[in-house]
Amino acid sequence: MSAAITTYVHCTDPISLAGVVAQLRARPEVRVVEELDVDRAVVAVVVADQLDEDTARVVRAIGRGDRPRTVLVATSIDESTLVAAAEIGVGGLLRRTDATADALVRAITRVAAGEGEVPPDLLGRLLEQVGRLQRQVLAPRGLAFSGLSPRETEVLRLVAEGHDTTEIASQMCYSERTVKNVLHDLTTRLQLKNRTHAVAYAMREGLI
Repeated sequence: MSAAITTYVHCTDPISLAGVVAQLRARPEVRVVEELDVDRAVVAVVVADQLDEDTARVVRAIGRGDRPRTVLVATSIDESTLVAAAEIGVGGLLRRTDATADALVRAITRVAAGEGEVPPDLLGRLLEQVGRLQRQVLAPRGLAFSGLSPRETEVLRLVAEGHDTTEIASQMCYSERTVKNVLHDLTTRLQLKNRTHAVAYAMREGLI
């Protein structure tokens, strides 16, 4: 059996807090910790009515580093909540009406594993928004959703394969100056040190 996931629960309403903590303490998959031990938590569950500025401030304060990852349990979750939650690094979203013990443990487990949890009815809308962003905003500027243009991705792929500037220019039918400009623009925009750093970044982010 895997170790229990260390979890911190935050809620300004003491009754709701007690309810969520009681649900989780009854489950062997989770070990609830107090506020003093929040830095040891793998996942933080934040319970609120909505994702307003106060809730966002709490989420940012709790998740200042890579951990804990956050599951937000809110009374109301819509498309705007989904976008705002993604912007502040929330890994999982649950509506209060859906927050059974099983659903909470599932969300905590998935978020702890680096996955996400989103209400099913919002998944289709999220995909529509991503597609609209790609078509209307990024594509006209020659960018993909990853933030790299197809040309930048291809240059990085060839660099990763060990080709030098001359070989890349020949394969892509560009001038060497163009290849150098592509790499310079890329490293400057992403604040990378050199082409090796750029390749490492692209591989780490799954872009090539």
